[in-house]
Parts: sequence; C-alpha cells; structure tokens
Amino acid sequence: MKKKIVLASLLFASVLTLTACGSSSTKETAKETTTEAAKVEKKAELKDGTYKAETGFDDRGWKAVHTITVSGGKVTESTFDYENKEGALKSEDAEYNKNMEAKSGVSSKDATDKLDEEFLKAQSADVEVVTGATHTTENFKATAAALLEAAAEGNTETIVLK
Repeated sequence: MKKKIVLASLLFASVLTLTACGSSSTKETAKETTTEAAKVEKKAELKDGTYKAETGFDDRGWKAVHTITVSGGKVTESTFDYENKEGALKSEDAEYNKNMEAKSGVSSKDATDKLDEEFLKAQSADVEVVTGATHTTENFKATAAALLEAAAEGNTETIVLK
C-alpha cells in the first residue's frame, strides 16, 4: 500500500515538474505517463465507498482536494477543488474566479466542474485538458489516478500527494 502511495506521489511530482519545465517533449512525457496510469486504473474493479486525496499547500496557500464516491463499482460523484488553510474553497471565491476568467478565459469553478463531469463520464483519470486551466487539469489527473487506485483496493484512508 505504501508503495502505491509513494508511486502516486512520485507520479504527481513528476507531472508537476515536467509541466513546469515547459518544453513540449516534457509535457508530452507527462501526458503519456498520466494516460498510461489511467489505462491501468480503468481495468480495476472499484469497491464501493468514499475516497479522498489531497496535495500539500502550494506557494499561494492552496491545496487540491478531491473526493469521489463509488457505488455499484462506478464513480458516481466527484468533487475537486482547492482549499486554503482556513478551509475556504477557490471555486467559491467570486473575485478569484472573476480574475481567472478574465486572464485565462475560464474560472476555477467552471474548470473544476468540467473536470468532474468528464471524469464521471470517462470513469478514468484520462480527461481532456481544460484550456486556461492546465495546472488544475494536471492536479486533477494526479488525484483522480490516486483515487481510482485507492478505490480498486478499497483503501478509504485520505491519500496525501506531495
């Protein structure tokens, strides 16, 4: 179990590092890694329950928080957001959403809603990148992959990705 958590953490860190580097070859490698992880997870039978994953806080004071519910072997609910140290959610911060939409063409709330919706349809962490929310999409894919792995094992402990 610890190996899988470490592997998920390493995958997440690799995706973030490769995305931050900015070259198309490293971005392609990160995409391939996430896609391969998603293919492996999709084959596993999911155990009913509620599963939660989160990242550490970033330099702006936000951590990704992702919860899924599995019922009848399928993901029936997905809630992804960012939370600050006070517990406030980024999707509910009207000013942040307004500024993000003005800069990138999509608000944090719209991006996370779209990712949750695609995840439920695909039943896989292999979701399309939301234009204007690439970093959020990469965080979503990493937490979704870790959650699918946890659901395949029936591990309901909160997974913390570094």
